[in-house]
Amino acid sequence: MQDARQDRAVGFVAELVTSALRLRIKRRRAGRDWMKVALTMPRMSLVSTSRRFIKRPAGAPPFLANGAAFELHQTMQRNRSKRYRAAVGQVDRTKAYNLPDAVSALKKMPATKFDQTVTVSCRLGVDPKQSDQMVRGTCPLPHGSGKQVRVLVFAEGQAAKAAKDVGAEFVGMKDMIQKCQEGFQDFDVAIATPAAMAEVRKLGKVLGPRGLMPNPKAGTVADDTAKAVQEVKAGRVEFKLDKNGNVAVPVGKFSFEEKALVENGNAVIEAVVRARPATAKGQYLEGVTISATMSPGVHVDPAPYVRG
Repeated sequence: MQDARQDRAVGFVAELVTSALRLRIKRRRAGRDWMKVALTMPRMSLVSTSRRFIKRPAGAPPFLANGAAFELHQTMQRNRSKRYRAAVGQVDRTKAYNLPDAVSALKKMPATKFDQTVTVSCRLGVDPKQSDQMVRGTCPLPHGSGKQVRVLVFAEGQAAKAAKDVGAEFVGMKDMIQKCQEGFQDFDVAIATPAAMAEVRKLGKVLGPRGLMPNPKAGTVADDTAKAVQEVKAGRVEFKLDKNGNVAVPVGKFSFEEKALVENGNAVIEAVVRARPATAKGQYLEGVTISATMSPGVHVDPAPYVRG
């Protein structure tokens, strides 16, 4: 029995080494450099690609770059839950809905045991590698985000007192900076006064990777700490372009009424459109999708927002 286990272990290691030797790195130039790394093992494929310059095989969905990824996609679809497959059957994946109809279709999908977060995702026609084409901003949600936001404020004196009075969970200066350096990150948003940023900058390596660093463009560096805290508590959300040229923003919870989700969604899409960089060329808003945490996406027609 022990010999059989050893043989299986040796076989697995040999298979792993053989598969690693098959690692293929291909580079092409199509206006911009891109790289594809494909690691193929029996019954398992891992593919990382740029979505713009890969030719997909005939019959493969647009988001799949090669046969290995297509095989992985088919395997994932077979392993989907009954609830997910039932939800997919309720939506026409080839159709682009207007936002109210998309929200209605989403709300008709089978519910989960928890209150899912509803997210609007926008595919933008910008180059995320170019610093002058970065898309970033904030948007106040008319009906809030449905999330209990924990706020940390770096401030002293009157600004600190004002933040405490409007409900900030953590307020302080040197004591809070030291606490964060020791690993404290039990909060969702950090706000600082401009005067405090001279000291808060020391936390860049600690807060930056989690997106918690106060930033003037996000409205989290302000003299009026009370107003900033109130806006965050009321449901102001931040959006930022990711490395694939997409923006994903939460617009509420699955339990929200359809009207609330539609108005929140409209506010987010319009804010993303207003944040268009001056250097962006061609079609800016290429696609919009709305989905819940564990549901398939519903395509939204971007035409009304492009014309607006």
